[in-house]
Formats: sequence, structure tokens, C-alpha cells
Amino acid sequence: MADHVSAAKRARQSLKRAERNRKVRSSVKTAIKNVHTADAKTSAAALSEAFSAIQKSRGVFHRNTVKRKMARLAKAVAKKAQKA
Repeated sequence: MADHVSAAKRARQSLKRAERNRKVRSSVKTAIKNVHTADAKTSAAALSEAFSAIQKSRGVFHRNTVKRKMARLAKAVAKKAQKA
């Protein structure tokens, strides 16, 4: 355990942030999976929800990672719509 009060506080903050980051990453993964498993008709709605979840995760993921995830999802939905 931490010897100083400030070190103990930082340890508590670290645990809170780690838990939040885990939840955010999990929700983003779920949203992406929902887009990939959706059919051509419902993929647009799933894409909108995924974009919302990804954009809210900017403090967790690097900004370029956020942009890359969004671009890849949009490309996959466009490809799926083109096939249908």
C-alpha cells in the first residue's frame, strides 16, 4: 500500500480509471460486433450507434485509433450495402 496520502489517492484514481476504460473498451467492441453481425438493412442504424460509442471513447483510445475504427466500420457497411 502507498505510504503517502497523495500516493494512496493516485492509486484509487488509477483503479477507477482502469475500470472505466475497461467498460468503455468493452462497449466499443460490442458496438463494432453489432455492426458486423447486422444485415444490410439494419447495419446503418448499428453503424450510427457504433459511431456514437466510438466517439465517446476518445479519452480512452488515441484519436487516430478512433478515426481508424470509424473509417473501417463505414467501409464495411458500404461494402455490405453494395452487395445487397
